[in-house]
Amino acid sequence: MRLIKALRADGMPIGELSRLCRVNIETIRYYEKIKMLPTPMRTESGRRVYGPKETRMLAFIRRGRELGFTLDQIRALLNLGGPGKASCAEVREIANHHIEDIRAKIADLAKLERLLRKTVAQCSGEKVPDCPVLDILDVRGNSTSRT
Repeated sequence: MRLIKALRADGMPIGELSRLCRVNIETIRYYEKIKMLPTPMRTESGRRVYGPKETRMLAFIRRGRELGFTLDQIRALLNLGGPGKASCAEVREIANHHIEDIRAKIADLAKLERLLRKTVAQCSGEKVPDCPVLDILDVRGNSTSRT
């Protein structure tokens, strides 16, 4: 029922769009500023009003961000025509690039996990002047720089 009300012909205010799409109002304004969303129509009093097109685009952007796509990648998908209009081959290329980025991040996190596991294993847990965990966090590379 709420969706029907939200998509009425005269548009909805930014607060209602925010609640419907679960996106912060300032984020919506930011997406408009960087041209991810079109400039909304305004009422005679100057209030922004949104319709089904903006609602769908904002939901698409939000879901893309949830899946870890960058704003540039989402912009590229929207520029291809958005949901229902883009060429599957072009979308696949963007998605494959995103998969490569995810795999690189997973590899980096695995390396980080191994380093931390190894470092924590060296930690005695006692009160000593040198702590292996603090040593790897110390940008100067020595424990004497800690206070």
